[in-house]
Amino acid sequence: MRRHPLLWKLALLQISFCLLLTWIIWTWGLSAERSTYFLDQADRLYLARYAQQAEQIWRDQGATGIEQFRHRLADEENTWVAIIGPHLESLGTTRLTALESSHLTFMRKLDWPMSRRLQDELPFVSIEFPVAPEQGRLVMQLPERLLPGGLTPWTHVLSHGVMPTLLAALLGLLIYRHLVVPLNRLRDRADSLKADDLDSAGPGLPLMNRRDELGELAGAFEHMAERLRQSLNQQRLLLRTLSHELRTPLARLRIAHDSDLAPEQLRARLDLEINDMQRLLEDTLDLAWMDTERPQLPTEPVLMLSIWEALCEDACFESGWSPRRLLCLLDTDCCVQVHLDSVAQALENLLRNAIRFSPAEGKITLSGWREDEHWHLCLQDEGPGVAESDLETIFVPYQRLDTSSEGFGLGLAIARRAVQLQGGNLWASNGTPGLIMHMTLPAAHEHQP
Repeated sequence: MRRHPLLWKLALLQISFCLLLTWIIWTWGLSAERSTYFLDQADRLYLARYAQQAEQIWRDQGATGIEQFRHRLADEENTWVAIIGPHLESLGTTRLTALESSHLTFMRKLDWPMSRRLQDELPFVSIEFPVAPEQGRLVMQLPERLLPGGLTPWTHVLSHGVMPTLLAALLGLLIYRHLVVPLNRLRDRADSLKADDLDSAGPGLPLMNRRDELGELAGAFEHMAERLRQSLNQQRLLLRTLSHELRTPLARLRIAHDSDLAPEQLRARLDLEINDMQRLLEDTLDLAWMDTERPQLPTEPVLMLSIWEALCEDACFESGWSPRRLLCLLDTDCCVQVHLDSVAQALENLLRNAIRFSPAEGKITLSGWREDEHWHLCLQDEGPGVAESDLETIFVPYQRLDTSSEGFGLGLAIARRAVQLQGGNLWASNGTPGLIMHMTLPAAHEHQP
């Protein structure tokens, strides 16, 4: 089942955007409300001093002093003022009227929001005596000059229009950088492929490092580009090699045809050149078939010891080697799940190559060990080995390090393709002495001798 990390990334991005927008609007709204509907600290202290004065006058002068203070404060602030007791009765000499008593229903404390009532009436503020609040309080209609301005239409536009728009633009920018920019890179890469420029993006795309659907798409895209590069390079190499390898035997055939060779010599030359051309074409077709078709070959449990014994018998007959020079350290427990003919052909190519470069009286050894679900096999000769820089070059088709040697440089390439089709791998390393061919093959689940 496929995971969808990109879906969760986008969902997380949108959820974060919504939470951020809600938080900003909430905090912005609280800040705007406190700054526009609440009295600031200086105004609160200013009004609280009136209550302190009223309490001191009530203690010192009683109802007469309170009445004089109330009139004086009402004149100074040009507003309505009352000093009331714990039972909402007037502490002055004048009783409250019914209308004035109704004002006490909508009293607000200093730390409450201040705004006009529906009748466009200024709010009434209740300020308790600071020392003995249970004895009374000062009630006054808030002076016009102290009323907070409240939210303006421009504040609403800024908090509910400009800020969400900026956040939405930021979200769009993040989505653009996360989705559109990578897709533009893939589009440019596709345009390069369309223009037959397979190397414009280098060996890989930065998108391949992403662990989501776009990273998988970039990986598949680059794998396709790499396959195209390999196919085109192989085609060019194939045409260049075939044009050279076929022209040479054809030229020798023409020379032999035009010469005065005896019929037996002419027939021998024809057989030699035709066999070489036939072997070249067969190997080339085998390699092309494995590269393009990538067939799913049927597998079976196979004992590597049995394959080795059969190959050694043929190799000794062809090369004149003694069987004692071909050593096998594997036991009957080395059983692999492979296609028999393909693995036998790969091991035969490795063995022929090792025999060709082995010194006089040299030995070739096949060993191996179990690694989890695979067998790691090693074929080691006692030849000169190869340079470290050429350990991978020897597997490239039509590449021969020694141009004077026989063959066309296809044996190791065919062997690697055959092993890879089995789910294994083939590589080389230098030993002490000689060259070691490492081959991994899947182990058989059931042991069948």
